[in-house]
Order: sequence, then C-alpha cells, then structure tokens
Amino acid sequence: MPNACAEQEKIKEEVLKRMKRIEGQIRGIQGMIEDGKECGDILTQVKAARSALKSSSKLIMKRYLLKCYAESVEKSEDPVEAMDKFVKVLTNYMD
Repeated sequence: MPNACAEQEKIKEEVLKRMKRIEGQIRGIQGMIEDGKECGDILTQVKAARSALKSSSKLIMKRYLLKCYAESVEKSEDPVEAMDKFVKVLTNYMD
C-alpha cells in the first residue's frame, strides 16, 4: 500500500500542476477574445485546453481507482456495491 499512497500523491501533484497550466491557457484565450484575435487561433487554443483537461481527467480517474475505489472496497461489505459506485463514476465521466 505504501507504493499506492506515493503514486496517489504523485498524481495529485501532477494534476494540480496541470490545472494551473490550464488556468493560464484559459486566461490567454480570454485575452485573445478581448484583443479580437482570429477565431481560428482562438479555437486552436480552446482545443489545446480541452486536450489538457482530458489528459488531467485520465489522471484523476487513475487516482480514483488507486484511492477512492480501494477505500470503497475496504469499507463496503458488498464488493458489488463498490463496483456499482465505480461504474457510475466512470460512466458519468464518459458523458
């Protein structure tokens, strides 16, 4: 379990770093809109921000598996209940 805890912390730090970068991207997009930049250039930056969010979402899902799902299995007497909760989180993410 120590390796899982270290991995969770590593993922958390990476996600926070990415979120700060994405925040900067979004502010840059706002500036582009305010400055009247070309729509194609703005859309390129929006696509980059969406890609960064998607990448971060994958890391968050991995952390969920390492931490939240494992804790849910430990606390639940019914492993099917824990799996149902995980499937719900996963399918909501996919929407």
